[in-house]
Amino acid sequence: MAATLVGRHILVTSGPTRGPIDAVRFVSNRSSGRLGCRIAIEALRRGARVTVVAGPQSALPTPHELSEDESARLRVLHVETVPDLMATLEAELAASPPDAVLHAMAVLDYVPEASEDRKTPSGRESWDIRLVRTPKVIRRIKDWAANVYLVEFKLEVGEPEERLAAIALESLRRYRADLVVANDLTTIRDEKHPSLIIAPDGAILARPQTKSEIARHLCDILAGALQT
Repeated sequence: MAATLVGRHILVTSGPTRGPIDAVRFVSNRSSGRLGCRIAIEALRRGARVTVVAGPQSALPTPHELSEDESARLRVLHVETVPDLMATLEAELAASPPDAVLHAMAVLDYVPEASEDRKTPSGRESWDIRLVRTPKVIRRIKDWAANVYLVEFKLEVGEPEERLAAIALESLRRYRADLVVANDLTTIRDEKHPSLIIAPDGAILARPQTKSEIARHLCDILAGALQT
């Protein structure tokens, strides 16, 4: 029998973010939100109350995937930009801190320095756009809710397992996370999602191979951690 999360409130961030260029164009990333969606469904099935903070066009649990009771315990908050995300998380964590935050959203590290409120004409031969760094959202989560159980997701590209684990562990400690899920973009295909789930002491707690396996392992770990 799966470990229960009855009575717990889990917040999942999921999907992409956008940085506007003008009224019709933006920069974004490739995140589909499918992993965050799988985690939300698994937590709901284990009895948790779940808040999903979803980026634009992020995958979300559908009515046919949930029972009536599960649907009643799901709340979705939509955001688009990094400032949207920061404002929403700060408000949520200040008002009623969840038991855990699973920060699976792909947050843009760089966005256009300025954007137009109109459509830029398409006749230009070139268009130089300056990108500036965004605030690191995960750095603020423990400031807003010191006791929340924080799960970080660290994506790299083309790194061997030992190096991937080292990068993820360093990031976990920098941002005061309680757990980190490390994965490599080159190995992710649809449901296939090989990952390392790493504890603060560097121990690899699990090596799930699919999005569904990641969701199950995380909910098992959360159930044990939140009991203590």
